[in-house]
Amino acid sequence: MAQSPKSRRASRRVTRWSQQVTQRSDALDLEPGVFTWEDPAAIARSLKSSAEASRRRKTTPFRSAMSMLNFFVNRAGGNLPADQRRRLDAAKDELRALYGRPRRGRPAGPG
Repeated sequence: MAQSPKSRRASRRVTRWSQQVTQRSDALDLEPGVFTWEDPAAIARSLKSSAEASRRRKTTPFRSAMSMLNFFVNRAGGNLPADQRRRLDAAKDELRALYGRPRRGRPAGPG
């Protein structure tokens, strides 16, 4: 049995809830496309700026910024290209550094 147009619209809406969170977060006003930027340091600076400017967040600026970054990475899941995932992981370390927290980078190994 074919789905009605209404049920198709509803299912599309459900699959996009995470996109709506990153676009319309109640805690942070993010710069458009921030998670697609090439420079991890620029991503971290933008998240820090957004978190510190927000008066709607419920926790510290660091936790709000890191939470939004983790949310995006976790929701993108397997659809996130490896190079973008590396940039976002590097942005986490940059964000930690901006707040004077220890980096969690991978130890240097052979190769």
